[in-house]
Amino acid sequence: MATFAPGTTVVRRDVFRGRVWSAQSLRVVHDSPAALVAACRPGSEGLAPTAWIASQMSGDTAIRRQALHDLASGDWRLGRWRWRDTVLLLWNPPATYFSVNAFYHPYGDHHLDRWYVNFQRPLRRTTLGFDTFDLLLDLVVAPDLSGWEWKDEDEYAQGRRLGIVDDEDHAAVEAARGQALSMIERGEGPFAVDAGWSGWSSSAGWPTPVLPRAVLRTDLP
Repeated sequence: MATFAPGTTVVRRDVFRGRVWSAQSLRVVHDSPAALVAACRPGSEGLAPTAWIASQMSGDTAIRRQALHDLASGDWRLGRWRWRDTVLLLWNPPATYFSVNAFYHPYGDHHLDRWYVNFQRPLRRTTLGFDTFDLLLDLVVAPDLSGWEWKDEDEYAQGRRLGIVDDEDHAAVEAARGQALSMIERGEGPFAVDAGWSGWSSSAGWPTPVLPRAVLRTDLP
């Protein structure tokens, strides 16, 4: 499949058992065989499970846990969601079980707030952008790479019990943990000083990306 030109709108979708679980519109920053790099600012259109949206608005962790039960049972509804609070820069290499997310303050000096390593199934490119599936585990990394901590290990364990994360995914995540930590310790990929991510800023001239009409189709090439 052809690469996406800078500025193109793409959609990152989480697809589980043939259905869209979430979708986020992004703008392409750079696309190459090494990685697809995309970004979004507050206001970018998305879709998310209504239980997850309710948990974000209320801070109620019980609702968030219910969202995982909905996922496991296949009983969920999607609601409109707009990205908020941060600017996101997303690094998606092919054939890996993780992506790297950099979160920036959207105002003022636009400084880097934190890194996230998001563990997920390898991306599959589509005509809309790319599909993956979030495997519930994250690694939160200090902006200067001075330290890190694992996040949502309880949700990951719940996902294992519910059958959301199967044995194959679990084995791949265990291997990916070491790969991600090695990349951080060695200062490779987006963590490299000469990659320029710590001083990156989004283009104010790009219009806010919106979701295409075909966002729920899962038969896309």
